Amino acid sequence: MASFAEFGAPRFSVDVYQNEYLPEGAREVDAIVTVTSRPGGTARGFPAAGAGTGAPSSAGGAPGRTDAAVVIMIDASGSMDYPPSKMRNARDATAAAIATLRDGVSFAVVAGTHQAEEIYPGGGTMAVAGPETREQAGKALRKLRAGGGTAIGTWLRLADKLLSGSDATVRHAVLLTDGRNEHEEPERLREALDACAGRFTCDARGVGTDWDVKEVTGIASALLGSADIVADPEGLTADFEEMMRNAMGKEVADVALRLWTPQGSSVKLVKQVAPTVEDLTDRRTGAGPRSGDYPTGSWGDESRDYHVRIEVPAAEIGQEMLAGRAALIVPEAGGGTPQTLAQGLLRAVWTDDMAAATSINAQVAHYTGQVELARAIQDGLDLRKAGDEKGATAKLGRAVQLAHDSGNGDTSKLLSKVVDVVDAPTGTVRLKAKVADADEMTLEARSTKTVRVKI
Repeated sequence: MASFAEFGAPRFSVDVYQNEYLPEGAREVDAIVTVTSRPGGTARGFPAAGAGTGAPSSAGGAPGRTDAAVVIMIDASGSMDYPPSKMRNARDATAAAIATLRDGVSFAVVAGTHQAEEIYPGGGTMAVAGPETREQAGKALRKLRAGGGTAIGTWLRLADKLLSGSDATVRHAVLLTDGRNEHEEPERLREALDACAGRFTCDARGVGTDWDVKEVTGIASALLGSADIVADPEGLTADFEEMMRNAMGKEVADVALRLWTPQGSSVKLVKQVAPTVEDLTDRRTGAGPRSGDYPTGSWGDESRDYHVRIEVPAAEIGQEMLAGRAALIVPEAGGGTPQTLAQGLLRAVWTDDMAAATSINAQVAHYTGQVELARAIQDGLDLRKAGDEKGATAKLGRAVQLAHDSGNGDTSKLLSKVVDVVDAPTGTVRLKAKVADADEMTLEARSTKTVRVKI
């Protein structure tokens, strides 16, 4: 079943895929909720992506209200000078990202070391993208030099301070690092992420091979952005341009997946399962009686899938009930009543038809396998690092099997750089004696990327 609602633009729709039939005594309802956003003309009164705003291009002028604000955080620690081309590529990539911004978008550049410094425009303000400010930002970037340590929490707090001063609808950040967060306690980074969560989204990138994958992916996960490796600094410019184009395509921010359940029922699991795996279960915030909101961040022209599991009271054969309602919610400007963009329904019907009751919906089965695939890769790599070759071989072999069965060709290729595949259908593999750091880190960083189900 499907439900559709339009909120100006873009237009949102919700489709629910499930096997609604349960055997007597069963209590769990599983469904894949597909959310699709399609562009229109404007989003909440602001120009759509790609449209000029006519805002002044001077950082010192009256910018008016823009639809997006962006902060780029560049690692400027001492390690960025080894080799020197790394910092040069980071400067060039940042300049290219700024060139990709629409005129009228607010932006700032932060240099991150053991402290955070706003290198453009400075003074705790943000510039407005235009020919003059792009040129000024380029000059400021050319003066940037590497030196100092790494304390990423301070970078994020400065980005939050800058973005909080903007009235833009979409607030976005980009973070680039080449090392580990060695100059602040892990708790400080966690506190910064907790403080920034829900205030802006952040794409995180690691350049080279000396950074911590779990640290960078954890930042992106907490702030509902993407994470990836750029092993060769020469690839930074193309990556930054693509990130910024994606950011400029966002039209609606702060969208939540709201789940309502009837009396006696409760939500047990909420996971984004496409285009990447992201567990949202513990990010619930109350939204009235029997309702809770799960953050999804900003949306443009895209589609995402969510696995929802609801526990319902046991019932007898022949009974049926509304197990839950999934809705897309966006806050009203000024704190008014949130607007519903689209919604869909989850049902439960108890039957003695065992063929119907035991059939697993193809969408649910596919994404259950994709989640297992991501977990098998992460567990396998952890066991490999710990020296447990037998355990690593078993886990990575299972990952090869799952990737083969689901048609996840990209992940299969990444796995083949870590293991020798003897037989993919059975998951028979051998660990490679030598694996390049970049290959192992790429597999780990991209392990949560999934493929859409083909029915």
